[in-house]
Amino acid sequence: MKLRNETHMSKFLLLGFSEDPELQPLVFGLFLSMYLTTVLGNLLIILAIISDAHLHTPMYFFLSNLSFVDICLTSTTVPKMLVNIQTHSQAITYAGCIAQMYFFTLFIGLDNFLLAVMAYDRFVAICHPLHYTVIMSPRLYVLLVLACWILSVLQTLLHSLMVLRLTFCTDIEIPHFFCELNQVVQLACSDTFPNDLVMYFIAGLLGGGTLAGILYSYSRIVSCIHAISSVQGKYKAFSTCASHLGVVSLFYGTLLGVYLSSAVVQNAHSSAAASVMYTLVTPMLNPFIYSLRNKDIKSALGRLLGRETPKGPTSLGFKMCI
Repeated sequence: MKLRNETHMSKFLLLGFSEDPELQPLVFGLFLSMYLTTVLGNLLIILAIISDAHLHTPMYFFLSNLSFVDICLTSTTVPKMLVNIQTHSQAITYAGCIAQMYFFTLFIGLDNFLLAVMAYDRFVAICHPLHYTVIMSPRLYVLLVLACWILSVLQTLLHSLMVLRLTFCTDIEIPHFFCELNQVVQLACSDTFPNDLVMYFIAGLLGGGTLAGILYSYSRIVSCIHAISSVQGKYKAFSTCASHLGVVSLFYGTLLGVYLSSAVVQNAHSSAAASVMYTLVTPMLNPFIYSLRNKDIKSALGRLLGRETPKGPTSLGFKMCI
């Protein structure tokens, strides 16, 4: 009987981007600055929404949840990488790797679901402005966010339980800066076919389903905008959704780009570098996209930071859409 070199792992090694000691300070400084910018930007968005009574509406409720999820997403991966660089260590415990994988998958799923919910909010605001406050009642938008959390927790729990059944060989090196689900599964010694099947099924069902919902919502929005007679009205309607459309394009564009490119080019280090786009760059840019395109957010941020800005009521209708 042939003995297999398998064991219950006590730790993994995160190889990161480069093992060159001269590049480590540069990588550390770059990621620390990006992480602090992400946390500060999204935290300011949350505080501005909480502190301004004019922003206590469904669309800003969804936006504050998205900002919170983005903070959690980056906090799941970047701090551990920064600690490893400072301690000159690549190790992460087995339990730590599973926990990191769980929370990263959880918050990526939440990002996905929240963007779909926000697209539905845009659709109601543009296509049914007179019934917006009736349709998007407090009960409904709280239930929508709660459903996002429940779905994300359930699908992440399923992935994690299936990873726990796998066995790993010794000297496991992960060519990434965090424990990403697909990378961990590929390094297992045992049969990973059930894991791959579940990953592709859930990605197609939930990921593809939410993307299809977003595209459908925007197809209806385009039809509603096309029906507006005045050019000024069309521009106003479209501009109110430009921020969300930009965030959706950035999130799905980088996410699909990473996985499509990794399928063509079998280079783990290139995939790790490309993953920075949707794990850190996208959450970092989201506050800038929303604050630069939205006068209400800019006014609330001005008041939060103590700057004199004119106060005025937020109107309904198209202004209900970011």
